[in-house]
Amino acid sequence: MKLNKYPLLFALLTLNLFLSTASTADELQLPDMGDSTGTLISPAQEKILGESFFRNIRSQLDISLDPDVQHYIQTLGQTLVSNSDNPTQEFYFFVVLSDDINAFAGPGGYIGVNSGLILNSDSESELASVMAHEIAHVTQRHIYRSYEASSRMSLPAAAAMIAAIVVATQAPEVGIGALSAIQAGSIQMQIDFTRDNEQEADRIGIKTLERSGFDPRSMPAFFEKLQYASRYYGEGAPEFLRTHPITSSRISDTRGRAEKYPYRQTPDSQNYRLIKAKLRIDSENTNQDDLVRYFQSKLDQGTAEQRAAIQYGLGLTFIKKQRFAEAEAIFSSLNQRYPKQREYLTALAQVAVNQQDFESAKKRYLQLQQQYPDNAEYQFEYISILLRSRQPKLALQHLRLIDYRYQNYPNYYLLLARAYGDLGENVNLHRYMAEYLYAIGQTDAAIMQIKLAQKDKGLNFYLSSILEDRLSFFTAQILALKQLQE
Repeated sequence: MKLNKYPLLFALLTLNLFLSTASTADELQLPDMGDSTGTLISPAQEKILGESFFRNIRSQLDISLDPDVQHYIQTLGQTLVSNSDNPTQEFYFFVVLSDDINAFAGPGGYIGVNSGLILNSDSESELASVMAHEIAHVTQRHIYRSYEASSRMSLPAAAAMIAAIVVATQAPEVGIGALSAIQAGSIQMQIDFTRDNEQEADRIGIKTLERSGFDPRSMPAFFEKLQYASRYYGEGAPEFLRTHPITSSRISDTRGRAEKYPYRQTPDSQNYRLIKAKLRIDSENTNQDDLVRYFQSKLDQGTAEQRAAIQYGLGLTFIKKQRFAEAEAIFSSLNQRYPKQREYLTALAQVAVNQQDFESAKKRYLQLQQQYPDNAEYQFEYISILLRSRQPKLALQHLRLIDYRYQNYPNYYLLLARAYGDLGENVNLHRYMAEYLYAIGQTDAAIMQIKLAQKDKGLNFYLSSILEDRLSFFTAQILALKQLQE
């Protein structure tokens, strides 16, 4: 599902938690925004807005949950952040499974990158150049700085304007209407300002690229390639071109700045090659037989690492085609040759899961957990296998060991709901299903689950109090949304 199909709903949903942070929100006044050093919202409020933004992104976009894809984009993003002009700021990077060429920055340091953009990059430096650009939008607080012309603004109005600007970066024709509906004024001034932001993000992004060891020339090269390709798109131009307008002067400016740095040849990482192969298979417009022919035609080309990435892609295609023995042979060979490359062991685990060989799958995911203890998704995969092999009590034991940092992940709540459901504990089944649905932006459905839990005859006082508290909280979110729409 594409974000720009439901832009106004997205704008409104983004606010629901933010608006509920203060019962007297209308009375809260922002500091004088005439000074560029002024802060529109506090760090705590920005964090809440960012979490709300991402929760509702989950409800409307297809976010990759693949542990290897998530690890790669987060690692690449954090490498760039550590060399940015604000290396201590928190960021969260994620991949949107969409063939559209796009990337976007939201409040709270949430940055989305479409799989289509990754697949259309010809080098890791090109991908990094777009991410560095989006990081600069966040570190320079471009969303918030757009309102320096306003002296004072209530928090709900500020939140509404921020959400509308976020929508405008994804669907300008509707975003402008959302801005007009929320606050009268010069919309053209806001849009002109964001164009200035684009140039600033380019300049700062190039510095971040160079400091991170990537080729600064990749930014103008990628822009030029997109501009050239746009001639053949017509009205169907890539979303990135519509939300980040690329002109000849902008390309010239970035090239001039990039050429001030010494030339460096930056090789692609093997992780970049493997993730591209995986995302190619998940692309909306790929045919499995065509993929087999594509990968087989390239098996003898390139370096040993490039050939390994092609073999990896072929093996993943064989999983899709249920040719498990051939996939197992490919990944076993790759894992033996490159034991430190996590993607090959992950693929072996996936083969075992697809064959319902749960014992082999558990052993492989346990090995991944031991090698990469900070990757919660491997723990979730292992627990999921425990549930599929009818071991709900053991699954609950492992869920209790999950680090608190990952206990607000949607998968954590979903696995809890499944485990309690398998044990016949319906109150906790509905309770944690409600938390899962809320975490992915489905607040109405979460309320329904709470009400189902409240009807259970075995409900005790402790659980009854928890359910009542969560029902009040969820209801407040819906009320805030309705008040905004009025």
